[in-house]
Amino acid sequence: MNWQQLRAKVRYRILILTLLPILLTLVSLVFITIYWNISYTGKQLFMKVKADLTVARNTLIAVQEKQEQQLELVKDSWAFQNDFRRIETQSDPVRKRLDALLEQKKQELQLDFLRLISISEAAADPDLRVMLPKIDNRAAISGLMVLEPQRLARLEPKLEQQAIIELVDTPRSQKPTKTVEKRGMLSRSLLPIYGDDGNLGWYLDGGILLNRDIRIVDHIRDLVYDKGALPERSIGTVTIFLDNTRISTNVPLHMLAQDTQIKGRALGSLASEEVRQKVLIQGEVWVDRAFVYNDWFISAYAPLKDMRGERIGMIYTGFSESPFIHNYLLNIIELGTILMLVLLVSGLLVYRGAYSLLQPIERIHHVVKAVQSGRNLRIGSLGLEQDNELSNLAEQFDRMLDLLQRRNAQIQAAAEQLEVKVEERTRSLQEKTDELQRNVALLNETRQQLVTNEKLTALGELTAGIAHEINNPTAVILGNMELLKYELGDKADDVEEEIEIVIQQVGRISTIIRSLLQYSRPGEFNAPLEMHQLTPIIEEMLILVRHSVRKQDVTLIQELNASYPIEVNRPQLLQVLINLVVNAAHAMDGMEGKGRIWIRTYDWLQAGEPIGVKIEVEDEGKGIPEEQLGRIFDPFYTTRKDGTGLGLSLSYGIIKRIGGTIEVSSTLGKGTLFTIGLYHKAKEDQFNPPYEGLQFTSEFGKKGR
Repeated sequence: MNWQQLRAKVRYRILILTLLPILLTLVSLVFITIYWNISYTGKQLFMKVKADLTVARNTLIAVQEKQEQQLELVKDSWAFQNDFRRIETQSDPVRKRLDALLEQKKQELQLDFLRLISISEAAADPDLRVMLPKIDNRAAISGLMVLEPQRLARLEPKLEQQAIIELVDTPRSQKPTKTVEKRGMLSRSLLPIYGDDGNLGWYLDGGILLNRDIRIVDHIRDLVYDKGALPERSIGTVTIFLDNTRISTNVPLHMLAQDTQIKGRALGSLASEEVRQKVLIQGEVWVDRAFVYNDWFISAYAPLKDMRGERIGMIYTGFSESPFIHNYLLNIIELGTILMLVLLVSGLLVYRGAYSLLQPIERIHHVVKAVQSGRNLRIGSLGLEQDNELSNLAEQFDRMLDLLQRRNAQIQAAAEQLEVKVEERTRSLQEKTDELQRNVALLNETRQQLVTNEKLTALGELTAGIAHEINNPTAVILGNMELLKYELGDKADDVEEEIEIVIQQVGRISTIIRSLLQYSRPGEFNAPLEMHQLTPIIEEMLILVRHSVRKQDVTLIQELNASYPIEVNRPQLLQVLINLVVNAAHAMDGMEGKGRIWIRTYDWLQAGEPIGVKIEVEDEGKGIPEEQLGRIFDPFYTTRKDGTGLGLSLSYGIIKRIGGTIEVSSTLGKGTLFTIGLYHKAKEDQFNPPYEGLQFTSEFGKKGR
């Protein structure tokens, strides 16, 4: 680091230390201001939208009251009263004039339907039967109701088509179960009309269909979101829902529609699932942020109920949230700009004031650089007052350099002596480490041999006892079964199959006992070794296993290329090969189509000279899992329900006793490969470790396919 860099670094530190309190103070003010804006302004926004919702609900009630007043005006008009007094039947000409008058009044009052019905017709109408019990003191009653398309058509044929709204799959809403909403929501009023005799005989039935009717929502919007009520670019909206579907709304399709975009209303879009659950299902009022069609709004929702008191929809008021967030961000940017200006001016002043402190530091820096390069310099006097901090620092630094020079000389001498001692100690440790590794390896081999010998000794004793205790009962069972067949005579034919099963199972018990004895006491079963060619033994093995292979529906592929003779016991080698081929056939149980087994033999070469032969038995079965691969030669370990777990153990023992090797490789889903190596001259060695020459791997490549 040169002097210019050091001087700049010191100035920056002084600048930071000086400006840090100012920075913390200004940042605290900014965050306090932001917190106040968000906290109090947010509460005010929710209070405003809640008040807007109250206005909307009252306006909807006022619309119904206005309908009642309109029906009263029609009833009290001279034209209506003049014809009504002379009405007699439905087909009466006076009734036709009265219907024409009602049609004219409907147009003038901007109602969607207006009709005169008799008391019997009203009683027969299931929709009006809900309203009739509520009529009292000759006053009109009003309310909301939802009608199916055919009932809308009975009121006014054109209402059925007007009510149809295509549903829009809306973000954050529940997936709609239909594509079109055909029901209609009515604001309906019913006015009783009494005759001159004072008896009730007729009703005036009128109202409006809220589907696609934008007059009410636009009127409410103009009331609560007049010009200046919201920030610039903020949009105030009002919506009437049938269930959670917008049937009357001024929510735009695009919040800020451009000339190239469709400018319309989001009819048929759905409320978010969160709002639907709280307002429609739970019947509560929602005042919070809500996702409205395609943007976030400060929103308020309230449930709408029909004449039965059941929730049939919602009414909503709200305004877009983004302009308020824009204002918040603008305030933050303004505060941040002021903060940066204050820091900039303060930094310039501090930076200029720090310059006078850097001259003594420059002298100290030059001395430090010289000492680092190996020169023997001292700082000396800085031309400052005696009690100045930098002057004291320079004096202490000079004393420290003197002390450091003396210590370096001492350390150098000690280091030379230490290096010699470390070198001697390292040689000694290396020799001991090598000796320890050899001892550990010998100890592991010895321990492995002892454990195996103890297991075999215990197994031999246990097996001998089991064989003695089991052979006698099995002999008795076989003798009695023969006697039973003799005593039964011709009647023995009826149970001959059962008798044969008993004899077979007793024979299987004897076979297991012999296998145990052969595994645990291999010396008692040692057979003479003779020189043999391998190919005749393989061919004899294939004859012996043909029934098992044919039963498993397996194809045997032979590649017999070995020519070098080997010293083995023919029956024992046959036993090993049969075990491997039968196991390979069983490994393909449950496979679709025929499985294949490869049997390969070839001369075993070392440095170009034959030393024996190798035998490969490969299948394309299901493979052996890696966690099981290391246990397949353990006695009694088997994955077959009818297996004893001794086949591979005996096979390994036979190969090991003549000095051979076994290699196993397997891949799940592809198959398993066993490779046996047999020397030209058997190498009988009773002191081999129990698994010497045995190799495992979980992957292999198919050969010769």
